[in-house]
Amino acid sequence: MDLKSQINLEKLPRHIAVIMDGNGRWAKQHGKPRVFGHRNGVKSVRETTEAAAELGVEYLTLYAFSTENWNRPQFEINALMTLLVETLRKEVETLNENNIRLQAIGDLTKLPKKTYKALMEGIKATSQNTRMTLVLALNYSARWEILNAVKELAQKIDNKQLKQAEINEKTFEHALSTHGIPDPELLIRTSGETRISNFLLWQIAYAELYFTPIFWPEFRKNNLYDAIIDFQQRERRFGKTSEQLA
Repeated sequence: MDLKSQINLEKLPRHIAVIMDGNGRWAKQHGKPRVFGHRNGVKSVRETTEAAAELGVEYLTLYAFSTENWNRPQFEINALMTLLVETLRKEVETLNENNIRLQAIGDLTKLPKKTYKALMEGIKATSQNTRMTLVLALNYSARWEILNAVKELAQKIDNKQLKQAEINEKTFEHALSTHGIPDPELLIRTSGETRISNFLLWQIAYAELYFTPIFWPEFRKNNLYDAIIDFQQRERRFGKTSEQLA
């Protein structure tokens, strides 16, 4: 029996988030520069996105570039940004063919002008698509997002647009960059690392975590199926007991 047929389509996670890790180490194993790993990771993005859409997943969020990644060597940052522009322009047609909408979260205005322009063009060109939403986390960090939300709410209080007593989970979530997007139910991290790395800290409060030793450039459809099958075998209690769920 193939893996895909083992997935219960009635119990799919609505939103899957992925920390795409291991490009550099994979490239090193092959005696190549880190950029070689990033370029090969594009195929994994394409396969994972198409597989998720085919199954009926509603949202897929990929951690593409964190605020901490600016600390990498400048040549690697430049190569990543160039690759991002190339990929966005090449993949827009594929996204439209698959009826996939592109969105992005993060401090986007601080991206290089060419990268920001290509991103906005891709978002606009796919805005009418309805099958699945692909969210790229770019220049993103969860701490930045949470602090930004706090500042936004504080400003509204200063402007008499909001009262302190009105702040609750709903108003706070509306100030996050993910407002309107359901929380991830499944978080996947590749490469064998078992950290969250400042990714969607508020949103993954009740997500199931799945760690795989596979480096991102080797991640394929069957690996996504494995993660979803594992997710579907877990009991999700949300603070309740097993007996209460029965």
